Amino acid sequence: MQVRNQKVSVTVRLSSALGSVMRSIAVCIFAMCVFPWVMAQEVPYFVTYDHHLEEPGNLVLETFTTTGIPSGREPGQHFYIAPYMEVEYGLTNRLTTSMYWEGQGTAGDSAVFTGWRFETRFRPSLREHKINPVIYLEYESINDASRINKEVVGEGVDLDERNSGLRAVKNHELETKLILSSDFGKWNLSENFIVDKNLSRGEGFEFGYALGVSRWLAKRDQLAYCRFCSRSFVLGAEIYGGFGSSMEPQFGLRDTAMYVAPGLSWQVSPNACLRASTAIGIAHETNAVLLRIGYSYEIHAFRRQSPKSTDLR
Repeated sequence: MQVRNQKVSVTVRLSSALGSVMRSIAVCIFAMCVFPWVMAQEVPYFVTYDHHLEEPGNLVLETFTTTGIPSGREPGQHFYIAPYMEVEYGLTNRLTTSMYWEGQGTAGDSAVFTGWRFETRFRPSLREHKINPVIYLEYESINDASRINKEVVGEGVDLDERNSGLRAVKNHELETKLILSSDFGKWNLSENFIVDKNLSRGEGFEFGYALGVSRWLAKRDQLAYCRFCSRSFVLGAEIYGGFGSSMEPQFGLRDTAMYVAPGLSWQVSPNACLRASTAIGIAHETNAVLLRIGYSYEIHAFRRQSPKSTDLR
């Protein structure tokens, strides 16, 4: 009888988690319908960054959900949902800043707030080159229950610990990225090298990487907007994972997490974009699948710019 009750409890919680996924999708569809008029096409990347910054004075509101499906090989791993919200603002032509708030809910466990992040991206040159560098800096105040997988560094994360223990471990981290990105025709190719330092512990530095490639289905220079035309869609794929650390294990791919993630981006209105991705875990300490969905809405000229402030070169 006790085993049966446990199975019923797990089933109920799993149904609740699936319900949360459906609610997240419903929110995206609702936002898509409510804000149809508000063109900044997004590439279908969830981890990789390209060199395109936000326009000065523009504000972007974004919501994302990462759903982790375990492989089933490890009994301690459970289905989880990790949503986060982002507010992004273009300060100048060279500088974009963002704030994140994140949480996580695990089937058979609990739901917790996992922390916040602040990031800034700086583009040294405004001219378009064959390879365009961007410097990324992020401060994170999160706990070990974080599951949004915004980046993967070191060995990855423990997937079989309970939230009650993970939420008690606070982390203050500083993360930097070297972003290299190129546009050629309908294609974009972006490479990120990540270095993460946990300021709360003496763990040395952890490394990670992300590589993304995407392609527009039609030319981007057409002015007329069409929701279901091929020019409103971008196909792409990412590969990302940990690259070891300055301590044990050493720098490299051995015993690290790795994901391969095909994705799609759809410009549902001139100012709104819907993205989806399915990441397949192919290495150590990964979920079998990460399902991601994101919706972004851009508010143009949120703060009106003077001619002097919009061209800080």
